[in-house]
Order: sequence, then structure tokens, then C-alpha cells
Amino acid sequence: MQRDLVSVIMPTFNCSKHLKASIDSILNQTYHDVELLITDDHSTDEETLSILRQYNEQEGRVDVLFLDTNKGPGYVRDKSIERAKGRYIAFCDSDDRWFPEKLERQIAFMTEKNCPLSYTSYIMQDDENQDQGITIAPQKVTFSMLKRDNKIGCSTAVYDTKLLGRKYFMPFIRKRQDWGLFLTILRDSKATAYGIQEPLAYYRLRPNSVSSSKFGLIKYNLRIYREVLGFSRLKSYAYFYVLFLPTYFTKILKKKVDSFFYLSRLRKKS
Repeated sequence: MQRDLVSVIMPTFNCSKHLKASIDSILNQTYHDVELLITDDHSTDEETLSILRQYNEQEGRVDVLFLDTNKGPGYVRDKSIERAKGRYIAFCDSDDRWFPEKLERQIAFMTEKNCPLSYTSYIMQDDENQDQGITIAPQKVTFSMLKRDNKIGCSTAVYDTKLLGRKYFMPFIRKRQDWGLFLTILRDSKATAYGIQEPLAYYRLRPNSVSSSKFGLIKYNLRIYREVLGFSRLKSYAYFYVLFLPTYFTKILKKKVDSFFYLSRLRKKS
């Protein structure tokens, strides 16, 4: 039986080490009605380009767009969203992976909840696929909650264009654009996002990633408040220092505690 198509959005840039595993985790989903839309951000690594060309030529469900200049992950994801034909828009970064049943369970979950945006918990791994911890997703996220801090892992997120009435794109900000997207969806829809607390994805810990420098991201957090939510400069700083920072550090503490118990259980099993 044919089901609603899921369009999976993947940006790539010099990411050959984990790229095949990431792509295969999408193509091997138990939910088969999937198209994978990859936009390559002008990679210079020949191995990355070779992998992308191979899938583009040999796998009908994969469509790759090669950019002539480097634009950043927000722009790149938007170029894939433009080409999306599916009812559902999902995201997966090029070194993250999904459990085989992720989409099957998540689409059923969204149908049951009648929600336009969902997400899941995820396991954090290092560059050698060794588990380093877990991020347990909150059961629900409202617009008010999301304004305090991004609580949705991008590589776990799925949104429903039928319930929302249109596609949503990421803001033209080089970093934190996924937070801006989720804020816009919840603000416009006045809906609640719901999460599956069981982990259904693997997230790659990347020391040199765009999100690894927390202090360097301060200006991008402030830009979300100003450019996406339209806050004044004073209100943006007030939200950041009074609401964002306490929420963020509480989230980090919870992640450390959850990861400690998760890794302890793993050690007992081994």
C-alpha cells in the first residue's frame, strides 16, 4: 500500500567518512515511501563527490544538487526543501543516522497526535561510532517553551505540510537556522510539537562543527530573537540572559545525568 511520501533533507560538505552510512540509514527505512534530497555545499573532497554521484546515478530515490559556491547549511537545506514533493519534510545531517524504524514509528505517532511537528530522542556518538550519551526528548514543546531554548534535534525532526498548509523554510542565518524554523512553525500554527522519548537516531558529536563553539553562537541566538521573532535589541538581550541561559544550562545538566545512567546501563550489559 502506497503511503504519504516523506522528503528527507540532507546537506553535505566534505563529509565522506560517514556519508554512506547516513544515506543507507534513510534508504533502508521500514517506511519505504521516501525521497532523499541532498544539496552539496560545494564540496572540495573528491571522495564525498564520488559517493554523491554514485547514489545520484544508481538510486532512484536520491536526488543530488551540486552548488557552485559555498552557502552554509541553512541555504543548502532550503534548496532541498524547494525540491521536496512529500507531505512530510524530515531532516538528517550527513554524519547522523536513523534507526530503521524511525519514520515508520514517527509518522504513525504524528497521525495519532495530529501534530504538525515531531521529534525524537537520540544517542550521541563519537567519530568512531562509540556511544557517548543520550539526549532524551521532552514529551512536548510549545512555542513559549521553544523561545527559551531549542529542544528539538534537527536530525530527528519531521513536519507535516498538509497540516501546516505549506512548506516552511529555514531563515537566512548561517547558524541556529533549525531553531528558527521550528520557532516559525509553532508560532504560525499555534500548535504543540510532540516527541518520542525512545531514541530513534544517532547524533554525531563533532568538535569542529558549526554548533560546537557555544560562546561563538551567542550572536546567532540573538539574531534568532531579532530577525525571526522580531524582538527589539533590549528584549533580545533580556530573553537571552534571563530565559535562554538558565534553560540552556539546565538542559545540559539533564543531558549529563541522563547520559550517565544510559552509559552505566550499557556497561552492565557488556
